[in-house]
Amino acid sequence: MAVHGSSDVLVDELFETTYRLRQFVEGRLREKGASVARLRALRMLAREGQPLRMRDLSEMAGIAARTATTIVDSLERDGLVERVRHPRDRRASLVRLTDEGMRCHREAEEIDRLALAEATTALDEEDRAQLRSLLARIRDRTV
Repeated sequence: MAVHGSSDVLVDELFETTYRLRQFVEGRLREKGASVARLRALRMLAREGQPLRMRDLSEMAGIAARTATTIVDSLERDGLVERVRHPRDRRASLVRLTDEGMRCHREAEEIDRLALAEATTALDEEDRAQLRSLLARIRDRTV
């Protein structure tokens, strides 16, 4: 049963489901020394295929700049990213994946994919299409 944090039980259930999915994936990633937050940062860097400014990374990941800095510091300490000088702005630095970071990104994406597939295994293709349609209708009303 969802925790009642809003005036609509449906909204509470959506939040509770999202929370539980994140915790489920987080547990699987943690077994390999990763986390959802670290995966998201690696994902953004891999998806762009080029070094990013910290500000761009935080905006793309939807997190505060301070949070992005903490995550990047951790990834850098583990050798998964490196900071490099910005070619046109000597005050700025860019963040890029290392080879080890690319390998860890691929591994974490596979863990994420398998965990989410397991969590949603009770839904057949018709269920998935219907749920996606319903969620899209909600998103369309909240633009």
